Amino acid sequence: MSGGGKPLLGVEEEFHVVDLETRRAAPRVDALLPRLDGAEFARELQRSLVETNTPVCETLDDLGGHLRRLRRKLESVAEPHGLGIVAAGTVPLVDLTGDDISAGARYEKMQHEYQMLVREQHICGAQVHVDVPDRDTAVQVVRRVAPYLHILLALSASSPYWRGNDTGYASYRSMVWSRWPTSGPPAMVETAAEYDAMVRELIASGTISDPGMLYFDIRPSAHVPTVELRVCDACPEVDDVVLIAGLFRALVCRARQDLDAGVPLPTSRQELLRSAGWRAARSGLEGDLVDLVGPSLVSPPLLIGQLVGMLRPQLEELGDWEQVLALSQATLERGSGAARQRRMFGRRGELTDVVDALVANTQGRQLSIEPPVEVPLARELLADYRPGAFDEAVSNGGTVLPQYGWMFRALERLGPRGMVAAESALATEQRARGVTFGPEDGTAESRLFPLDLVPRIVSAEDWHALEAGLAQRVRALELFVRDVYGARRIVHDGVVPAAVVDGAPGRNRGGEIVPGDVVRIAVAGIDLVRDAPDHWLVLEDNLRVPSGIGYSIMSRRLVRSVMSDLEPPTGVVGLEDVPGRLRAALLSATDSGSPGADEVALLSSGPSDSAFFEHRLLAERMGVPVVTPRDLQVTDDGVYLVTTGGKRRLSALYRRMDEKDLMSSRGADMRPIGRALASAVSRGRVALLNALGNGVADDKLVYAYVPDMITYYLDEAPLLDSVPTYPCVDDERRAEVLDRLHELVLKPVDGYGGSGIVIGPHAERSELTEVEKLIRAEPAAWVAQDMVSLSTHPTFSGNRLEPRAVDLRAFVFQSQYGGRAHLDVVPAALSRVAPPGSLIVNSSRGGGAKDTWILR
Repeated sequence: MSGGGKPLLGVEEEFHVVDLETRRAAPRVDALLPRLDGAEFARELQRSLVETNTPVCETLDDLGGHLRRLRRKLESVAEPHGLGIVAAGTVPLVDLTGDDISAGARYEKMQHEYQMLVREQHICGAQVHVDVPDRDTAVQVVRRVAPYLHILLALSASSPYWRGNDTGYASYRSMVWSRWPTSGPPAMVETAAEYDAMVRELIASGTISDPGMLYFDIRPSAHVPTVELRVCDACPEVDDVVLIAGLFRALVCRARQDLDAGVPLPTSRQELLRSAGWRAARSGLEGDLVDLVGPSLVSPPLLIGQLVGMLRPQLEELGDWEQVLALSQATLERGSGAARQRRMFGRRGELTDVVDALVANTQGRQLSIEPPVEVPLARELLADYRPGAFDEAVSNGGTVLPQYGWMFRALERLGPRGMVAAESALATEQRARGVTFGPEDGTAESRLFPLDLVPRIVSAEDWHALEAGLAQRVRALELFVRDVYGARRIVHDGVVPAAVVDGAPGRNRGGEIVPGDVVRIAVAGIDLVRDAPDHWLVLEDNLRVPSGIGYSIMSRRLVRSVMSDLEPPTGVVGLEDVPGRLRAALLSATDSGSPGADEVALLSSGPSDSAFFEHRLLAERMGVPVVTPRDLQVTDDGVYLVTTGGKRRLSALYRRMDEKDLMSSRGADMRPIGRALASAVSRGRVALLNALGNGVADDKLVYAYVPDMITYYLDEAPLLDSVPTYPCVDDERRAEVLDRLHELVLKPVDGYGGSGIVIGPHAERSELTEVEKLIRAEPAAWVAQDMVSLSTHPTFSGNRLEPRAVDLRAFVFQSQYGGRAHLDVVPAALSRVAPPGSLIVNSSRGGGAKDTWILR
């Protein structure tokens, strides 16, 4: 301990020595050691490896400074020999000759005893030491810290390549290391005496020759009074080493405090600890990790955020809180070292590029990772791939477009058989998590949510333009809803005909009782299509109970879980904070000074709803209950959630059920609840979001007037185009529509989920005749739109990829603070996929979905 009582720490780093010409591991460390200080540098088992040892440090800044200094020294000695230094768990290009073992009796004995296992040890780790007062304390700390080690491994994962191949692992070093007979989770002992007895028994058995060969993930040091972390890969980025060291020291401090307080030892089974380590080695930061509480699979940002939050008291006491928090956020944004190597490989498919990047990264330099200059052909997967119009990933000539090069490197490596296996794993994962679309009450068969394996990419430039256009559109729609239930200025000024508003299927009296100053559209789902690389159009507005946010979040987790080596380009926007942003938007509608001001619930019709899985997921992520009308009681004071434990007042209800069903439902007291709830809304006793009556603004006829709304309310030109729409209620437009039935898309004004749509160019003559009769009989019930060529995207089907039409449902959250609206276009966009040969993407009509990678 230092004089101030802060535990000291130090780091041992192992490095690969590579030939800068061939980029292969070079067994030439003997040429470097004579020029290096023996106190800070040492040989390793292989002659292509070298170790550095920092001095004992008190602060993380000091530690980072020494790590950089030692790396610079190594580089300065190696470069004149044509050698480079690589900090990573493995180096991609290496030969296992067996002739490269360092000299010395200990190493020679190991080679004789362990044979191939020794020849394979072309791997590097980073070991962190934190001091403790005595060995009994060290043994206790080891046991108490062990349940968190897989998280530190995931942070360090930097070894995807082994002997010229992508292993599919983020830390293949861990797989090689695990072959030692004394590797893995620490022994289940509680005192130094028990630990030393175990060491003696292992030596006596001939399994190891000395205490230094105990290769547990964490151990009491054999030489100094410290606890030693050994589970981590060597890290290309110094900041990652500093982050791991900061977290490990805080974990040691917490363990010592628990020991002093008499907290019992953790009870996690060794098998589970080993499994959690395997999962971290497989996925790194790009797939789910094991939360031992449960246990369950959770996303790395969530688990790491929980760990950092749990350690805040210790980090603050050490003076490390702000630094560790910032480093953890930067690492999550950057991705694992394994992911960055795969991005570099994706440029040209050359492992030499990976080695060059590692040499640069080890010294804090960054090589530019541009879109691939050469792209894979993926011949097996793209056999007979024939995009009809604009395809977002494959050119008309059949080559993969540059922005998809990274992804298709991995898909090409998997091939059709690997994709089929991943699809099977996806279905298994969905069943385990209950990811369904359809009622869960037994009234009809629910099915697995149809999710494709190939993600869709939306560039940062496209998303920036969409953000501005979507925010503008929702602002105008909010003003329209308030206006038509109030002064009706837009009608009086002749911008939107009275018949359009008064005849809107979604207009109802419920919209009239909503207080005039509250947000009505808290969550908007806007459907967009793309017909050219630089042209997006709005297809539809959904302002009542738009679904898809939860499915978007889960799609990301599922695809990463079964294809964690499917590497995204750098800068994919994460989705972990979306539920929190939704909850904040809902709470903004409440009176912070009133009872129950922070009590929100998700209002659902229950398991009979086809999207009930999403209801449960969002509620869980927001930390709020799912309720049905039967759980609620409305009094003069407000709306209460009734449970067996009593009642508690709710300030906001996130409505995910149809308002007609809500108005006809019964509450906890078995009385009709609809009118009472509407009255509570009108008196400001509860916020109901989205508001009743929003359907006045999202039917197919009102859609035609949205561009005019934007100009009228905002005095701005629309930033996003709409599909040209012809209201059949208008005599002139109706005549044009009837003349062009074979060219247009015909839609019922009150249609939902793609029902009733007739696509003129694809329709039979009898269908066109029938729709003509319907339009003539009730023209106000129909609109027509120009045919839009929807973009297509590669979608896995059977044993190959085929082009399928896609749209994009984007979500906008609207909140209100200080009387001013705030629009939040969240990155949880859901790409929806049409069935083969169809242009209708709705999941209720047999369509599917894709994970959507929005780039920063």
